[in-house]
Amino acid sequence: MVKEVLLATRNQGKIREFATLLSPVFERVTSLRELYSVPDIVEDEKTFKENALKKARIISGLTKKITLADDSGLEVESLGGRPGVFSSRYAGEKACDKENIKKLLKELKGVGDRRARFVCTLALVFPDGLTGLTASGREIVVEGRCDGIIVDDPRGESGFGYDPVFLVPQKNKTMAELTPEEKNQISHRALAVRKLIMCLNNLGINK
Repeated sequence: MVKEVLLATRNQGKIREFATLLSPVFERVTSLRELYSVPDIVEDEKTFKENALKKARIISGLTKKITLADDSGLEVESLGGRPGVFSSRYAGEKACDKENIKKLLKELKGVGDRRARFVCTLALVFPDGLTGLTASGREIVVEGRCDGIIVDDPRGESGFGYDPVFLVPQKNKTMAELTPEEKNQISHRALAVRKLIMCLNNLGINK
């Protein structure tokens, strides 16, 4: 196992989920909530991958720690992939989850095609590399996706973000209605972490 990884986020929901998902690989999972001196990174890139890499590279450079950054969001088919990279601030820079959901449902009023997907891109950056790790292996990028349908009315008390309006067809529940254990089996973050673990195993890091 790798001793420690720093999560490049202060989002408590993400921290809670990643701490569970990453426990088979990392002995300790810390976050920016514990490093108040690290500034927030502006997510101004055009893709999830570019945003995740930007955060991971900058924070790893500042802290000299193995850093994992994610950029996650919701892509709605009939909206041309919106809100996409603007998911967390869809209704404005300081918008809360309820405000983002309200704007989304307003845009989808009367729209028949409610297909959507959650996307999570993870970027893991090693500040100084590891013994036996190739140059290309110092940055690992993976992506996880979860398909679903946007419902008219929020349902469920768990989760965060757009979880209350994202229906998972095979479960007939919204993400917010799933237990943490159920969500960690099928979510975009869970799928991305599984790919990350496979990459670490293939590189001989997680042995």
